[in-house]
Amino acid sequence: MIDRLFARRIVRIMGRLDDDAAAKAAATLLVLDATGDQPIELYLNSPDGTLGATFVLIDTADTLRSSLRVLCLGQVGGPVVALVTAANRCAATTHARFRLGQPTTRFTGTPEEIAAQNRQQQDLLWKLYARLARRTGRPAEEIAEDTRRGRHLDAREALDYGLIDEITAARQ
Repeated sequence: MIDRLFARRIVRIMGRLDDDAAAKAAATLLVLDATGDQPIELYLNSPDGTLGATFVLIDTADTLRSSLRVLCLGQVGGPVVALVTAANRCAATTHARFRLGQPTTRFTGTPEEIAAQNRQQQDLLWKLYARLARRTGRPAEEIAEDTRRGRHLDAREALDYGLIDEITAARQ
């Protein structure tokens, strides 16, 4: 099955997006990009993930020569929602659900190290809000507030919000 998806230039992210999943998906995106310039499709069903893993994929997608199409299905939440900003085109299935939410992070170390890690996390969060603001045409402050509140959107609301470009039609 994986070989058939690879041949069709499809990358799947299913489940929580952690560093391992991001590294595997990034490697696959880079290999597909190196093997041709046809569009690459990223199927996304990830209810949550880490901020760092999300930026690994965003940064990888930003370097691709091939266009990237994202299809959101199931649940897409937390910082993973920002992967739509790396797409040239983003669609969602009719029953896809989105949750704007802040990532949970544990910091360890001395108080100074924890403070530095927190500052770095806040910087990354505002970069994420800025990307979402550019995508949606909404102010970054509104995105930040919606994220703090854990706003939920169905596919139609995500379209109206500006997260996605279209809702895929069901086959007849």
